[in-house]
Amino acid sequence: MDVETENIDFAFVAYREEGVWQLHEIVDDVLDSVDEFAAALRRFPGDGGAIGVVAVDEDFFVLLRVAGARTRVLLSDVTAADEWEIARSALETLDLPMPDDEDEQEPAGDLGLLADLGMNAMDLGLLLDDFDLYPDEMVSEIARKLGFGRLFDDAVGLTSA
Repeated sequence: MDVETENIDFAFVAYREEGVWQLHEIVDDVLDSVDEFAAALRRFPGDGGAIGVVAVDEDFFVLLRVAGARTRVLLSDVTAADEWEIARSALETLDLPMPDDEDEQEPAGDLGLLADLGMNAMDLGLLLDDFDLYPDEMVSEIARKLGFGRLFDDAVGLTSA
């Protein structure tokens, strides 16, 4: 396994069942690739599919949304692909090249993957451009916009604002 357990900050699946958000921790052994992560997310019921997020080394996160056979991917920082397998896998899934030494931190993927749930692409892009925020703070804001902020904050030990 390329992802070392101690480098995983958190990994969760969120989904709505009968209109109520559910949040569950995801085990580390499905976090080596986007395909494995997506397959694990498909096991969860959901009114509109499932949202999975894994954050690594207080550096970046990968956000997936699966619904049926469709997988939508967002990587918070393309430069993470130089060091982390899950980030490389996200770029491969997105059919994007590996970053080179001159590339700067920027997101890659589907900024609109949460638009129908309350977080539009522009707001998500602005959030990802805030380099002062850690991944847990960014995901907390996403969770708050979608309606499961308190569940997420409690799960990762953040104090809700």
